Amino acid sequence: MKAAVIREYRKINLEEVKKPELGQGHVMVRVKYASICGSDQHIFRGEFHPRTQLPLIPGHEFAGVVEEVSNGVMKVAAGDKVTVDPIIWCGKCAACMIGHFPACTSLKLAGIDLDGGFAEFISVPESMVYKVPSHISDENAALIEILSIGFHASARAGLDANDDILIVGSGKVGNSILHAAKTITRGKIIMADVLDERLAVAKSAFSDIHTINTRKADPLAYIKEVTGGKGVDIAFEAVGHEKEVEGRYNPIRLCINAIRGAGKVCVLGLSDHPSAILMKELIWKEARIIASRVSHGEFSKVIDALDRGLVNPVKMVTDILDLKDAQKGFEYLENEPAKHLKILLKI
Repeated sequence: MKAAVIREYRKINLEEVKKPELGQGHVMVRVKYASICGSDQHIFRGEFHPRTQLPLIPGHEFAGVVEEVSNGVMKVAAGDKVTVDPIIWCGKCAACMIGHFPACTSLKLAGIDLDGGFAEFISVPESMVYKVPSHISDENAALIEILSIGFHASARAGLDANDDILIVGSGKVGNSILHAAKTITRGKIIMADVLDERLAVAKSAFSDIHTINTRKADPLAYIKEVTGGKGVDIAFEAVGHEKEVEGRYNPIRLCINAIRGAGKVCVLGLSDHPSAILMKELIWKEARIIASRVSHGEFSKVIDALDRGLVNPVKMVTDILDLKDAQKGFEYLENEPAKHLKILLKI
């Protein structure tokens, strides 16, 4: 089969590789579309070394059609449209023992810790497979995993129907939070970023949201204006590697200053650098900081939202490339982030 393989960092090439074997209790998926994620970019640059071992077929956001199933598989059959939850937890550590699987101390993901979906075929356990209604497009099906991140963050933060929220970072994760939030809250949603193009992507999906470019205007003044001086109930930090803007708070401190008293900050950005915060600003508000990582079974909620037409994540897709052009896709995201946001690879 054909697959996009990383054998050295910053290079990914289309190769002919051995098709995986169909293990007991496994499902063979013929991949239709896979998505380049922020984590894939980290892997591509070598920032997940030594966790990620080369050579590797990346890709943990993908969907396709069941090619065949082994004996005993009951959930799906050949011909079904499916997506795959890439998370593999140990089931034995302290977090797993209380059912908090995203905090597993040895959490693994297909496409990061073992070969993933940038390939024509992948064999996975039945437990990782979710059936997708046939009327949902293949492109949207490939984005279920990234949307599950936003649904999980919303659950972690306790997002309610009347909450006003701020999302700092209008990238892949920020947009996934936006789509999830629109299925839950009727309150005001404010998106903040330093790139107008990314804010425009968010606005194209939901025209009623509020957007602010933090390079051009004071975000805190804008947030107070939009919320009538109250501040937001929840602020989500989804930036990761921040672009410092003179005279502005870093993303986490912006979130802390944007919330109302007793508000919440939910942090998702995977920065490799420390973020300075002033603890008394958090203490004065008796606020809470919550972390959110990957997902925890939210695939079913995402599929239901897609089925009901509540979300349309393909709005965040800026490019669809053939698998052979995976290198080009990574270079687009690296060199021109204003023009390229979510890239799908057609397998």
